[in-house]
Amino acid sequence: MKKIKTLCSAILVAIISIFTGNAQELENSTLWKITGNGLEQPSYLFGTIHITCDATLDDDVKKALDETTQVVLELDMDSGDMQTKMMQNMYMKDGQTLKDLVSEEDYKAIDQMFKKHMGMSVEMMQNMKPFFLTAALYPNLIDCPMQSFEEELLKVAKKQGEDIKGLETIEDQLNVFDKIPYKEQAKDLVRSAKDDLAYDKATFSKMMDTYKKEDITEMIDMMNDENYSSIAEYQDILLDNRNKNWIPKIGEFAKEQPTFFGVGAGHLAGKNGVIKLLRKEGYTVEAVK
Repeated sequence: MKKIKTLCSAILVAIISIFTGNAQELENSTLWKITGNGLEQPSYLFGTIHITCDATLDDDVKKALDETTQVVLELDMDSGDMQTKMMQNMYMKDGQTLKDLVSEEDYKAIDQMFKKHMGMSVEMMQNMKPFFLTAALYPNLIDCPMQSFEEELLKVAKKQGEDIKGLETIEDQLNVFDKIPYKEQAKDLVRSAKDDLAYDKATFSKMMDTYKKEDITEMIDMMNDENYSSIAEYQDILLDNRNKNWIPKIGEFAKEQPTFFGVGAGHLAGKNGVIKLLRKEGYTVEAVK
């Protein structure tokens, strides 16, 4: 049971960051100020990376948190029933299992990878949506204790006695992965097993370096990677539609009170990224240097 709870926590941290496409050049910054279009006070938009070795908040981010009165993340991660709802929605429909999606040889490779890195057989989890199996391995991609910017933002919000809210529900987010064919999701898992996470580790290392540079455009370019086919081929479902759904909610929150928004950095740039979509609605969105 303890391993299952650890697995759920790893998946939760990992799945809230999916990356967008259609890059558009923007300034190198992960913090953006939102004004105009009827806002009485500024709000802020911060792009996070959800698994990292160092989630220390910079001074400009701390200042933005001080100037706002509520924190809104992709999900309300302070919700007490988050884990229960996640458990209810992470499984494939119609009784499908991983063995239905991959060859016997590929299944054995995946099982070996899980035994090595997770300390358990994939047999225990083979009815989970393949993307979540992949996500469960994310903490193994870094050679350090895992940290999360979301956890740091939650700490600040609680310390300041502020409300913590979400742009979407855990059900919304998990059900996205019923719209992508399970076999497509399983392809990425097979690829990871065949080189024992070597490609994934190299990619994630580069991503962390790119995040340190605050180059949100390069982060998008990296994620148009055919080796991650379930992301590259279904960005409209994974990203564009979600970004568009967030815009009216961001406007509502910001008009109620000055708000600090924290979403995956990959959601910021691109023609369907949050920055351009907010500008299209009449907001002024400026990089905070």
